Order: sequence, then structure tokens, then C-alpha cells
Amino acid sequence: MKIKWGFSFLFVIFILTFLTYRSYSNRVYDWDMPGYVGSMFTAEFPDSPDKVRELTYSSIKKEAPADQYNNLIGISPRAIPRQYFAENTQSFTEQLPYFQIKIGYVLVITFFCKLGLSPPMSVLFTSLISYFLSGVLFFYIVKNLFPEKYMLAALLTVGVMLFPTMIYMSGESTPDMFIFLFILLFIIGLIKNWSQWSMFLLLLMMTFIRPDYATFALTYLGSVFLFDYFTEKKIDFILMIQGVVIVSLQVFIMKFYNYPGWVDLFYDSFIERRPIISAQPAHLTLQTYLKVIYTKIISFKKVTLSVFIMTGVIFWISKVAWVRMISVLFLVNVYIKFFFFPLSADLRLFFPFIFPIFIMLLYVLSQKYKNSKLLEIA
Repeated sequence: MKIKWGFSFLFVIFILTFLTYRSYSNRVYDWDMPGYVGSMFTAEFPDSPDKVRELTYSSIKKEAPADQYNNLIGISPRAIPRQYFAENTQSFTEQLPYFQIKIGYVLVITFFCKLGLSPPMSVLFTSLISYFLSGVLFFYIVKNLFPEKYMLAALLTVGVMLFPTMIYMSGESTPDMFIFLFILLFIIGLIKNWSQWSMFLLLLMMTFIRPDYATFALTYLGSVFLFDYFTEKKIDFILMIQGVVIVSLQVFIMKFYNYPGWVDLFYDSFIERRPIISAQPAHLTLQTYLKVIYTKIISFKKVTLSVFIMTGVIFWISKVAWVRMISVLFLVNVYIKFFFFPLSADLRLFFPFIFPIFIMLLYVLSQKYKNSKLLEIA
């Protein structure tokens, strides 16, 4: 059996290598890249904003295909805000806090840059290596859930890594593929019943990478707190302290980088992209917000149908309260993310919360058909 698993693993590594190289060949220099490259250069030249802007765009121009670079700077198709970002230092600098707050991600791409990669390639390489490692971690998860099904583990891993959203994230200059890696580690922690402090460390790292994941961290800690209270009549003050630390970290990051705020982000993303943030206040009314939500939630129906079907099957198969709670936790976070940032056409934003529901479905199937040798997740 060990030999069969060895061949299965080698097959997965071979396919992952091929897919990662294909993503590298189809890499995209998109709108997010100047923000993260600019964040790196700002840390190096904090008192030279003009130099930061010039280095950012010149480094990308050296590598990006002409059509992608023209799109990035707003020439073709014509996009006035992007032209401002590329040509106006104040405009560009005021956009940076949206990206700088993702400290963990910026530190990782800076690390790769220090190793010798170009600034744009450091951003893209982070997504590429995260894609490869995510495939390895998912294979490990399936191997543990189905310890006698080596072919299933290999084929399922390849199928998942061929999923369009996974392929898309692997070649993008965003932290989505990187944070997905930590979500998979979190799932492994649940399955392997890691210690309370190990799980907290993972949540802390996620918040450090993307402060908006503080909502996920808090909902998890809150769920465990309530679960312990109702099942064991125990009040775990450590969970409360951990929640305070998560909130404190998020607030500190936002304050340190002078983050404009959620209203500004929502306004710039769904109402009107402001060329210069300080020149125009973000005025968002409840009516306008609800109108955007109503419009976007209609196009979110496929995701809604998928996650509710998977969650329904989990509830139908498993009666274990902990399993149900974790499944609902991820389901709720899909919609927390949606109501904060309803970019329904961009599945990459919600995928890190959707995919764990699929893994929980695999888990309950493995329990039902006695294929798993793991202990109960409890």
C-alpha cells in the first residue's frame, strides 16, 4: 500500500508541476500588482513617494506584455482612475493603504524579492508556489480521509487543481491563493484536532496576512466558545482573550497604515473609483448599499445553491454537532464576505470559504462509508 501511495504522490507532484508551469506561462499583470509592488517599495523608500511610483510602474513595464500593461495603466481600455494612479503620485500613494494592510503577504513577496526575483515576479511567484503547495496539502487531506483510496486521492486532487477558480488564482497578483494555503492548514488542524493555541496561531497569521479575515477568526472563536458552553457548560476565557488579540491586531494594522475604511473601499469598488481619495468623500447611503447588494446577490445564486446543497448533504449524512457547526461556520463566512464586499462575479474572494464546505462533505462521506481511520473531530 505504501508503494501505491508513493506512486500516487509522484503522479500528483508531476501534474502539479505541469499545471504550475502552465499558470506561470499564462500569468497576469493586473490591477492589483502596482499596489503590492508599491507597498514593497514604500517600505524601502518611505520618504520618496515619487520614486516609489516610478519604480513600481517601470518594473512592471519591463516584464508585462504590452496589452496587459496598457490595461493596467488605463490606456486600453480607457480608465481615467488607473491613468491617475500611474501618473499622479498623490493618487497612487493614497491607494496604497488598501494593499499595505496585508502585511504578511507583503512581507512574503518582499522575501522573494530579496532572494533575487523581480518585484512583479515576486508577487506572481507567491501565487504560483501557493498553488503548488495547496495541491500537496489537499492530497494529504484526502489521503487521511480515504487511507485506502490512493487513486481517488490522486484523481480528486488533480480535478480540484484544474478547477477554473484555482487556475485563475494561481496566476493572479493577489493574496487569495496564499491565504487559501492557510485555510487548508486550518482544515488539517480541525481534522487532526490540533491544540487550541495552534489553531489560534493560524488565525493570527491569517489576520496578519489579510486583516479582513479577522471576521473568520472571530466567528470561529465565537463558535467554539458557544459550543463549549452549551455542550459542557464551560466558559473558556482563553477564547475571549484570543478574540481580543485578533481584534487588537486588526485595529492596529488599520490605524498604522491609515486605512481609509470599509465605506471608502465599498464606494471605490461598487459606486465610483475615485482618482484621488482625499479630493472626494465617500458618501454611501443605506439605500445605495442595499441596491448594490440586491443587484449582486442575484448573480450569486449559483454559489448560494452550491453551498446550501453541500451543507444540506452534510447535515443529512452526519449528526455530529461539531461537524455541523464547522460546516455552518464556513457557510456563514461566505455571506459575511459577500455582504462586506459583494463582488459576486469574482469567485476567488469566496472560494477559501466555499471549498472547506466541500472538504467537510468529503469528511462525512469518509465517516459514513468507514473509509477514514481518523478520530472524530471533537
